[in-house]
Amino acid sequence: MKQFTHTINDPLGIHARPAGQIAKLAKSYDDTMVTITKDDKTVKATQLMKLMSLTVKQGNVVTVAAEGPQEDEAIAAMEAFFKANL
Repeated sequence: MKQFTHTINDPLGIHARPAGQIAKLAKSYDDTMVTITKDDKTVKATQLMKLMSLTVKQGNVVTVAAEGPQEDEAIAAMEAFFKANL
């Protein structure tokens, strides 16, 4: 399993648009499970509504993890997305 932590800089946090982009990106690695954790709640990154239910705001720290055959590629893509957009 590969993972990284990220502090959210976007003033709106993880709102609908980036959540949809995260879910779409995670789905492109269909044989690898990507999860996002805030505090003690973990959700699959492919589940848009559950991702939105984390209510991630600016300043929150999230942990993104990937486990599976494509975990290296998935975690690199997620980290690049989070750094560029959130």
